[in-house]
Formats: sequence, C-alpha cells, structure tokens
Amino acid sequence: MSIALEHKQGLIAGDGLLPVIMAQNAKENGFEVIAISLSSDNYKQLKKYCSKVYSLGPGEVQKIADVIENEEIKQLTFIGKVSKTILLKRPRFDKRAIELMKKAVRLNDDKVMLIIIEEFEKAGVTILDQTLFIKNLMIPSGVLGKIQPTQTQIDDVNYGYWLAKESGKLDVGQSVVVKDKMVMAVEAIEGTDKCIRRGGKLARKNARVVKVAKPSQDKRFDIPAIGLKTLKNMRKAKADLIAVEAGETIIVDKDEVIKYADKHNIVVMAV
Repeated sequence: MSIALEHKQGLIAGDGLLPVIMAQNAKENGFEVIAISLSSDNYKQLKKYCSKVYSLGPGEVQKIADVIENEEIKQLTFIGKVSKTILLKRPRFDKRAIELMKKAVRLNDDKVMLIIIEEFEKAGVTILDQTLFIKNLMIPSGVLGKIQPTQTQIDDVNYGYWLAKESGKLDVGQSVVVKDKMVMAVEAIEGTDKCIRRGGKLARKNARVVKVAKPSQDKRFDIPAIGLKTLKNMRKAKADLIAVEAGETIIVDKDEVIKYADKHNIVVMAV
C-alpha cells in the first residue's frame, strides 16, 4: 500500500552515513527534513541537508517526543546504527524511557523498537519504511567486484544463510561467521563488526560472513546494512567472503567497497 508523503519529514538519526544519505536524497526530491541526531559523528553533515538538527540522547524519549510534537512532524524515519549495548549502560534514561522499557517482556531489538513505534503512532506519527528514500542503496543479486567464490565458500554461504535465518527467527542477530561448515560466531548484542572479529579470531583465517534480513523483517527498523567499515573489519579478521541477502540489504559506499574487496581478495556477494 502506497502512502502520501508529507512535505516535512522527520528523521531520527543514529551513527554513520545512512542518515546523511537519506536526508540528502529527501532534500534533493523537494522534502524538508527535521532531524533528531542521536550521534555526534554525523551531526555536522546532517546540518547540510536538514532545516533543523536537534542533538539528543537515545534515552531522552520525552524530549524526542516534544520535538516531534512541536515541529508538527507526522511522518518519521528511523535510520542509522544505535548500539544495543546502550541498554546495558543505561545512560540518562528519562522517566518515559524507563516506563517504556518496563513494558517489554524481552529487551531484544524488535520488542524494544515496536514499543517505541507504538508510542509514536499513538501520537499520530507514521513510521516509514527505512529504505523509502534510499532505494538505490539496496544490493541486487550477484557477485560485486572481480573476486569469484570457490565451491567451498559457496557451501559455507549456503550453511551460513540457513543459520542466520534461523537465528533471525529468534531475534538474536542478523549475522553469522562460519568456516568449513562450522559455526565460528553468531551475532548477539555486540553487533556485526565485533561478531566478525570474534569469529575471525576463532577461524584464524578464511572465515565467511553471512548477513541476512530476519524472516519477519519489519522494514521500519534494523534493515541489514554493510559498508567499507564492514570490509575493513573482515580484513583484520582474515575473513575472505561476505554474503548478504539480495534486495533486502543496504550497501553504503558501494564503489569503495568493491575497490577494497578486489584489492584484498574478498568476495562480496548477494544471494
């Protein structure tokens, strides 16, 4: 079902380039973007494309809600990494954030995000598909770059894909690291990059990374994404392949990723 887009678009921005790309694409297509930045690493870049940028912490739920109400934002996109380890650190969680966390039976990704989305929807705000303004970043099927996979690597991809999908059913994580049909690491709260490093250390070399969408992936949050940082972590871990789910994964800095992969003999593929 298509949705009529408002001229004014809200953006809750986590780490990385994705929020900046979303804001840039939205502005270039005639939209005004109001951003709430939860990270300092892209604040200055967001200011280039957003009419206003508010800097708030992930635990300041009431202040975030106040900005959205005062700016009369009716449509909102969540995009960019917000580390799940924030739930362990509990940095400056306001009263409203604490009350929301108490509602959760389990503090895994989907449960937390769905509770937050429900709160916004009660206030008349629609949360949009994360990919709406960045469709051009979705990875098509096939091998990116010059390095082709061996049969041994393909066997690991097939096993890893099944394993990652099974893990996704439980809302544990989206990534796994395998080698010779053995599990080296399954992503948990630490995120993909640390999962790669952990799995690579156990494999010693030739680890394969598989990252997929969850079987019941909600496109309003946590769409799988990779970028140059992912490849650099793979090289440090001596991993020689990454496979992602075609049409369901965002790639940032695609040209740089391919160039880096070719230079360091890393297979990048979408299945």
